[in-house]
Amino acid sequence: MIHPALSALIDRYQPQTSSDYQSAVREIVQEIALIGLWRTPFYEHAAFYGGSALRIFHGLDRFSEDLDFTLMTEQSDFDLAPYMDAVQHEFDSLGLTVAVQIKAKSKRSKVDSAFLKSDTLLGEILLQRNIQHSLTGPLPTIKIKIEVDKEPPTDLLTEQMLLLRPYSLYIRCLTKPHLFAGKVHALLFRDWGSRVKGRDWYDLEWFVQRNVKLQTQQVGHRAHKSGDWDSSSMSMDEIRYLLMRKADTLAMDRVIEDVIRFVKDPSRFQIWSADYFKQLIQKIQPVE
Repeated sequence: MIHPALSALIDRYQPQTSSDYQSAVREIVQEIALIGLWRTPFYEHAAFYGGSALRIFHGLDRFSEDLDFTLMTEQSDFDLAPYMDAVQHEFDSLGLTVAVQIKAKSKRSKVDSAFLKSDTLLGEILLQRNIQHSLTGPLPTIKIKIEVDKEPPTDLLTEQMLLLRPYSLYIRCLTKPHLFAGKVHALLFRDWGSRVKGRDWYDLEWFVQRNVKLQTQQVGHRAHKSGDWDSSSMSMDEIRYLLMRKADTLAMDRVIEDVIRFVKDPSRFQIWSADYFKQLIQKIQPVE
């Protein structure tokens, strides 16, 4: 039997297909994890950021896979594991078959990680709601990574954002200019190997369309801390130049391929091109 709170959460997505249900269940699991962490002192030390923060609190119109957090000050000995006990309890209290797995630390890492995983939750919901799934083979596992950056940049700004479902409470998040800075740093310097992170370009478009100003100081701090920039500051002109160079190298078909499964309306990608992104980059304005 689906818990009434979970059923109400699913209904707000108005899912029609098994794929819709998969996206909805993934995001609901994320929100329940945020609540579990809220029941601990976790947000006294950390803030929520990344694509899921944009989706849940700012209406980003694409689904996101992971939950990303940053500590407010550097704590190399920070341990995520004790906080995950409360997350497990939150799922158990709702009768949800979600397992919390802590990633083993094989060496000193700047990031602490855990996973939320359920092999059966999606199937249980589809069965109870009599939804015929069109996915071939076994139903996909719901798996969400939780990461905490233990070596954050300095001078992070946060705000308390209201989460309404399944309960009303406040979650500490980075402000939008700082979220934008994290996204620009990822676009410029994150090493994805042969992969192309089209979701980062999608989010860049989202920030520009909403006239969010960029905290350039944070881009510089992040780039210096990651060893990608000699100075701890970057000017808007330098950031634009580097983004333009990135846009010139984009394989647009691979960019779209990465993000299209997270978006309901693929027609919006018809305008995407290197020139389009270069025009967006020209419109980025810094925080004054």
